[in-house]
Amino acid sequence: MAADRYVLLGLAGVRARWFGEVARWATTAVVPVDFVKVVSAEEARTRLRSGRPFSALLVDGGLAALDRDLVEVAAAHGVAVVAVDDGRTARPWSDLGVQAVLPATFGPDDLRAALRAVASPIPRGEPGPAPPGPATAEVAPAWRGRFVAVTGAGGTGRSTLAAALAAGLAGDPRDRGLVVLADLALHAQQALLHDAGDVVPGLLELVEAHRAGELAPEEVRALCFALADRGVDLLAGLRRHRDWTALRPRATAAALDSLCRTYRYVVADVDADVEGERECGSTDVEDRNVLARQALGGADLVLAVGLPGITGVHAHLRVVRDLLELGVPPERIVPVVNRAPRSPRLRAELAGAFTTLLGAAAPGAALASTPVFVPERRRVAEAFHDGLPPPAALVRPLVGAVRGLLERARHAAPARRAAGYPEPVLVTPGSLGSWADGEPGGDG
Repeated sequence: MAADRYVLLGLAGVRARWFGEVARWATTAVVPVDFVKVVSAEEARTRLRSGRPFSALLVDGGLAALDRDLVEVAAAHGVAVVAVDDGRTARPWSDLGVQAVLPATFGPDDLRAALRAVASPIPRGEPGPAPPGPATAEVAPAWRGRFVAVTGAGGTGRSTLAAALAAGLAGDPRDRGLVVLADLALHAQQALLHDAGDVVPGLLELVEAHRAGELAPEEVRALCFALADRGVDLLAGLRRHRDWTALRPRATAAALDSLCRTYRYVVADVDADVEGERECGSTDVEDRNVLARQALGGADLVLAVGLPGITGVHAHLRVVRDLLELGVPPERIVPVVNRAPRSPRLRAELAGAFTTLLGAAAPGAALASTPVFVPERRRVAEAFHDGLPPPAALVRPLVGAVRGLLERARHAAPARRAAGYPEPVLVTPGSLGSWADGEPGGDG
């Protein structure tokens, strides 16, 4: 019976000398490997999902294609990632999830030792079990700020309320300079609203920097615009709608996490479109909505903004229902009614109608609070553009609700532990994969 061998998937540039050397070693049986060459990251992902078991992905460390998303796909399919580092670019391999690193001048013995350390051989003539993925590493708890997402249907004044909330939170001297307003909308307009003067750098640069590493807090701040008159930093959004094609899921998640590790409060202006492959059968739609799905799914609080009136309440309920279907816990959803009537009677009728209709659409869903009413104020966008503070009537209800609910959640955590509820388990980012393809490791 033939001995087992390692099945390697190789990705490198056309001038990488080691690429041809490994192929020669495989052909002459110098190293017990089968070597499958690929020419692009997309081809590598396709091979990994093909069902054929691989022992390891051997990839040139200088390629931009070696990023968090490629490593995540490999790890979810039980394939170890081995980088070949020529020393020209310093990259945080452990943060990226790479299990082993070889020098560009490695020999057969070096390759054998690396494969024995991180990969498993594949039996000949039978598929056998897929090699195990990397073990979950112990992750030390780290300080993390609060992430508050503001979403809503078009025309509800969502962007204005997000800006007002950020300015209101920074109004406390203790939080001045520790609040960032992140524009995560596909049609970004916060840079225009605040007269930032430029749209570079912004969200694209932040996500790109996290494709293969981490940024220190001061580097994250350098990618934001400081609105000194408000004590708020601004992360400018996408420069064009089509730029969503440059956002990879794992890099986006890492970028949002870096914001939370840099600022005490992250206020995100987010679209309400959250459809994914499960809902509509399209991976392209899920890719387009990656910002909204990542931000809303992981937010500490989600402010769902709506308007009064028949169509306003209908659209408001649709947004809340979509959030619940995405998996956002109802206790994190705060309904906000913008341009609310002044009459207490009309407000009570709105709240009653919203609660009744929500109970019919989503039985048993207990939201974080009853609707928060924000009165109408004119020319608010012009005030932001001119550097004027937002009206207090706009800020007070939002800041009061957000601070109160975040404080309540903070005090609820010890009570949950005392009641015997299990604690969240910290895992290595990317080690659990994703479910976009109906199985761990989807690249949607």
